[in-house]
Amino acid sequence: MTQDADPTLVFDAFDRNTEVNTALLDALDDGDLHVPDGRGGWTVGQHLGHLAEFRHGWLGHIAPAHAEGIPSVVEGGETDFVLTAATVAELAAAFQAGDAAAKAAVRERLATGGSFEHVYTSHPTAFLVHTVVHDAHHRGQVLALLRAAGRSQAWLDAVDDATWPVWKR
Repeated sequence: MTQDADPTLVFDAFDRNTEVNTALLDALDDGDLHVPDGRGGWTVGQHLGHLAEFRHGWLGHIAPAHAEGIPSVVEGGETDFVLTAATVAELAAAFQAGDAAAKAAVRERLATGGSFEHVYTSHPTAFLVHTVVHDAHHRGQVLALLRAAGRSQAWLDAVDDATWPVWKR
């Protein structure tokens, strides 16, 4: 994407991604955060915490001032960490703050010109695209864990009904 390209579609996709994340979080209860994979991997909550922390961590690297207001919901390293958020509502707040900060950082960079130094060098909106793709990857893992833990097909269909139409508008 060239610097003079219209970023409207990327912002629209990012906003739709926010809607999909919100729909998934709305379908969960606090107990779902503890659903394990049964093989030593991340729990549902850790996947979601990782997504929220992704915004905080990357903004801390590319636009530190924008990372300051995002609540941290994990402690530890990038792959070996614990979820510190106790509720879905805490995670939702971190997602909301992170998404607002991500958009603000990209808009600021678009207004001043240039890219994020040493990262996302093609265009500032590449950060938003990276976030959307990363979120989709982990949402799939979350749904697979919940399916394996016994969520009903009706529940899974309800989540699909709340999320897929967002992309088809």
